[in-house]
Amino acid sequence: MNRTLWIIVVAAGLLAPYAIYPVFAMQLLCFALFACAFNLLLGYAGVLSFGHAAFFGGAAYIAGHVIKVWGWPPELGLLAGTAFAVVLGAIFGGLAIRRHGIYLAMVTLALAQIIYFGAVKLPFTGGEDGLQGIPRGHLLGTLPLEKPLVMYYFIFAIFLFGFWLIYRTVHSPFGQVLKAIRENEPRAVSLGYKVERYKLMAFIISAGVAGMAGASKALVFQFAALTDVSWRMSGEVILMTLLGGMGTILGPVVGAFTVVTLQHEFAAIGSWVTVAIGLTFIACVLLFRRGFVGELLNALRKYRSAEAD
Repeated sequence: MNRTLWIIVVAAGLLAPYAIYPVFAMQLLCFALFACAFNLLLGYAGVLSFGHAAFFGGAAYIAGHVIKVWGWPPELGLLAGTAFAVVLGAIFGGLAIRRHGIYLAMVTLALAQIIYFGAVKLPFTGGEDGLQGIPRGHLLGTLPLEKPLVMYYFIFAIFLFGFWLIYRTVHSPFGQVLKAIRENEPRAVSLGYKVERYKLMAFIISAGVAGMAGASKALVFQFAALTDVSWRMSGEVILMTLLGGMGTILGPVVGAFTVVTLQHEFAAIGSWVTVAIGLTFIACVLLFRRGFVGELLNALRKYRSAEAD
């Protein structure tokens, strides 16, 4: 089953730019990676963050700045954005995980708003205009990222790495402890696990992958904007995760594809797009309470148990 999953993901990714517009495909991959990062924290560790846009957008600004102003190559710019998100995740996580439930979520939201305020006021961010004109440059000094197909396969490689990292984390002993914490935290504490340490590590990994997604998006669209660090972006990634299926590997990918596609298709109706997405979310909650992938996996489990009987 694991091999089949990877064959489907790789094959679909390799063929995607020949079926849909490459820039749109790259947008899908960036947001899918962002949703996968968030799902690690919420779906497997049971930690709800309302501030993940800080990692996504913060990394976008840092990557854009070092590439445009300092003249760094794109691969180093992406590493710089990711490293910033990792450090920020350690700070946020260290402050937030001492709280639980809605209090933890509110702490992450408050910290994210500080990053948003910095994006508005700091001179290198461009304020309300955003950081524009980020050059794509040449990968490793040779491959021209201005070419859509070259850029797409670079982003796809980043997505595969991030997806693999999330997959390995979830299917490791560390991931099993995260699931135990999610299901019954007092029991995990009684078994001797340092719960706060595990949560902090999950927070840092999630922040790092989210930063990788944000830096990639900045390189794809060649700008970083305030929308990348706003609370609405944090809300969108929650929506993506819930729509696709929280606590599943492919669920966030499906949820991200759904939300981004709806935004793209309904762009002509302006602000009504939020209504369309809201109605989709309501329908999902009523009809697919576990999300699209979650309901599918549940149906498969019932089918197999029925066959076994």
